[in-house]
Amino acid sequence: MKKSIGVDLGGTSVRTAIVDSEGKILKDLKESSYAKEGPSVVLSHIADMIESLGDISDCEGIGIGVPGPVDSERKVMTLATNLPGFAGYPIASVLEERFKLPVFVGNDANAAGLAEALVGAGKGKKIVYYVTQSTGIGGALIINGKVVSGKNGYAGEIGNIIIDRDRKKINGLNIGAVESEASGTAIGRYGKEALGVETAIDVFDLARKGDEKAWAIIERMSEDFAQLLATIAHVVDPDIFVIGGGCSNASDLYFDKVRVYYDQMVHPAMRGVPIERAVLKEPGVLGAAFFVE
Repeated sequence: MKKSIGVDLGGTSVRTAIVDSEGKILKDLKESSYAKEGPSVVLSHIADMIESLGDISDCEGIGIGVPGPVDSERKVMTLATNLPGFAGYPIASVLEERFKLPVFVGNDANAAGLAEALVGAGKGKKIVYYVTQSTGIGGALIINGKVVSGKNGYAGEIGNIIIDRDRKKINGLNIGAVESEASGTAIGRYGKEALGVETAIDVFDLARKGDEKAWAIIERMSEDFAQLLATIAHVVDPDIFVIGGGCSNASDLYFDKVRVYYDQMVHPAMRGVPIERAVLKEPGVLGAAFFVE
């Protein structure tokens, strides 16, 4: 059975694992990423972690998921907000030289989406669109088990899609960008304004207790999120939307609302597409391993 090494690299932590072709994690480690120390320190630490996994002689390659867009041909990050010094850094060649294995680099949302498409909620579907709804909003298009990352690696950067030009400009995103209106951060911002709370979790908790202002925030977010999905659908017409990220833990509060709004926004023949919650506990490291071709 094919085995590969997956690396899920974030700004805070990094996880490495040996993964088989069925998505079973055979051995794994999770430690601090030491992101602020720079790429040479980070990659040296990752290499040490890979060696600590034990015998990797039967692994066919190494896949790395990183938090930012990736030039898949050059195997480098083109933007590295959470990993100082990584933009343009030769991630793959450094590890290839050490392990004499092929190394593949991809965006972390693409990794999670690929895992969900191959062995998760989208298994068996031809066209899977994965959306992560958490601190921010990201996405991944998977067709026939392959990630479509685009010419510059930005194909899944859906958080900047405009859903309403009459909203406020938040940070460096477009006015009315969906990440500014329907992410966990946005829910928390609206919760602070209307309820004096700090996080999306607080808003969801108040909604469960029947708070009308909390429900109003969720209602608006659901319509905005549905607008995002409808926009994507009119381009790719997926077999399924798979939704991951922290907000999806409250899927019982808003997924049905999203489905209703979505059906109102698409052509009749497109209605009823499944909008399902992601099911994998560790999609990032699994998907990174699946980058290995």
